[in-house]
Amino acid sequence: MNYQTFEPDQDLTAFIKCYWTLESPKEEKPEKQTIVPDGCMEMIFHYGDLYKQYLDNGNNIIQPRCFVIGQLTRPLEIEPTGETGIFSIRFRPEGFLPFTTTPIKEMENTAVSLEKLFGKDGQEIGQQILSANSTAERIKFIEIFLLDRLTDLETVDRIVKSTVETIMTANGQLSVDELSRHSKVDRRQLLRKFSSAIGLSPKQLSRTIRLQAALKMLLNDQFSSLSDLAYENEYYDQAHFIKDFKEFTGSTPKEFYGTHLKMSSLLYRKD
Repeated sequence: MNYQTFEPDQDLTAFIKCYWTLESPKEEKPEKQTIVPDGCMEMIFHYGDLYKQYLDNGNNIIQPRCFVIGQLTRPLEIEPTGETGIFSIRFRPEGFLPFTTTPIKEMENTAVSLEKLFGKDGQEIGQQILSANSTAERIKFIEIFLLDRLTDLETVDRIVKSTVETIMTANGQLSVDELSRHSKVDRRQLLRKFSSAIGLSPKQLSRTIRLQAALKMLLNDQFSSLSDLAYENEYYDQAHFIKDFKEFTGSTPKEFYGTHLKMSSLLYRKD
């Protein structure tokens, strides 16, 4: 797999973490890949063959060619149907809100086509991205599209933005009460603001970010034992850590190195 990341234009850095591409040849025996929640929504363009997405009931659907995947609250299982060619925009946790009129919460764990989100404009940007000859062209087209839609810079509440920054800095290790005191906002009000802007509660985002911090340590071999890994990330005990890990990845830490997690290993080994 060839995975690369690219920086966004300065005017979009407040909303976008990065662009990334993934290319891989067709596999003789395609394997399911597990995508781990990371608190970020993604806008995906499949210029290669499409992917299957497995549902909770065991059935599967074919993902749209161009779509936004909402906030993940559980592992997402996908499988290539042929040659992989993906161009993606990884938004910051609160970063997609200014670009859509669709309620963020309604998109949870769902791939929503760009046509459904943006109508004719969604169709047109999809065609431009898919017919582009290079990543540089794709970035140029998507930045024009997003900057044209960025009419209200105040869409994201400053309290939400500052609280997200606090969660990130603390690696998700602060309680909701601590976040509420830090932001000087009532707990219930903070919950409403997060649900509207991010589609996750402060607690959900904190758990996701804390797990991601532990995951990166695991992927980079920055630990000596699971107990140390749990302690470093301020889990109550090893059992609590393993429970959270399995909820977000579908595997225990010891099972994590299987081939079905090679895509997550690429996406999350480095920030």
